[in-house]
Amino acid sequence: ERLRRHLAIERWLVLGGSWGSTLALAYAQAHPRRVTELVLFAVTTTTRREVEWITRGVGGLFPAAWERFRAGVPEGERDGSLVDAYSRLLHDPDPAVRERAAREWCAWEEAHVRARDSRYADPAFRLCFARLVTHYWRHAAWLEDGALLRGADRLADIPGVLVHGRLDVSSPLDVPYALARAWRGSELVVVDE
Repeated sequence: ERLRRHLAIERWLVLGGSWGSTLALAYAQAHPRRVTELVLFAVTTTTRREVEWITRGVGGLFPAAWERFRAGVPEGERDGSLVDAYSRLLHDPDPAVRERAAREWCAWEEAHVRARDSRYADPAFRLCFARLVTHYWRHAAWLEDGALLRGADRLADIPGVLVHGRLDVSSPLDVPYALARAWRGSELVVVDE
């Protein structure tokens, strides 16, 4: 909102993908009169259930990659919150520990997203990306669980499109489906391929 005011923009379209869709939804619900429309893709709301799915549940689909991801944290932390464990490692005073954690986090990201990201070759980007994601995820985006779905009525006057892959294993379709049902004026576009 500070950025919008600084740029002297009265109203604007808000775009968000993946956990950025969480930020876009939270912003639009807090400032609905400032949003002309929402375009969201790979829709997530960063609930604890979604974070648990992406760090544990989806491991059932990619067991070897998940085993490597889980092994990236100390043995005593492997049955707890992997997000908390990785966050701690990503802030370790030893640069080698931070680098290994960032590399493992991004390798897991590539495994479940099923896409190569050339930015992960850059150690500075890897560390920044992994720190940012774990920071938001370990706090469930500072939202009460289910708050964005319950607050969907605040979006009633904002047209929006939610684009989601039916086979997106990183963020299951039930989240945008429930959001589209609760948000009058939205359209869910499911991509089958």
